[in-house]
Amino acid sequence: MRQIEKHLIKINHKLYKEIDELAFKSKNLYNSAVYINRQLLFSGRKKLNYYDLNSQLKNSESYKALPAKVAQQILMLVDRCFKSYEQAYKDWKKYPHKYLGEPRYPKYKDKIKGRYPLIYTKQAVSKPLLKQGIVQLSKTQIKIKTQLSDIQQVRLIPLGKQLQNRNSL
Repeated sequence: MRQIEKHLIKINHKLYKEIDELAFKSKNLYNSAVYINRQLLFSGRKKLNYYDLNSQLKNSESYKALPAKVAQQILMLVDRCFKSYEQAYKDWKKYPHKYLGEPRYPKYKDKIKGRYPLIYTKQAVSKPLLKQGIVQLSKTQIKIKTQLSDIQQVRLIPLGKQLQNRNSL
């Protein structure tokens, strides 16, 4: 059975600022990884996979700004984006009539307004507090009450302004 618990955090919530800063740092790492792969593809070379991206970026400032497990998850998402692009491009070459146009490379997030999701795995959540019904994310002050006793992932997904006006905490 799959259980999901959703918490929407509005701009005026006490956790918003910290979550927004983390999503901004996540965007910086995302853009760094996308830059590396785009430059390789533009020069006709093969893109880097997750493992190569991880080894190349693990000493960077944007990687170190986040917990290692979170940074790794971001790089996995970037790898998945480029794999999807490659598959779509190969399919487009064979069946161009199925598409409205040529698939495009994954794009950068805006330098100032851009935010990118964060994924905290089970290992990045405090286990003693989880037994008490509280999720505390690694290297943060973020504590959220939960009904779940076993967590596989916690995703922090920044929403656009149009969605910020909905009901939330």
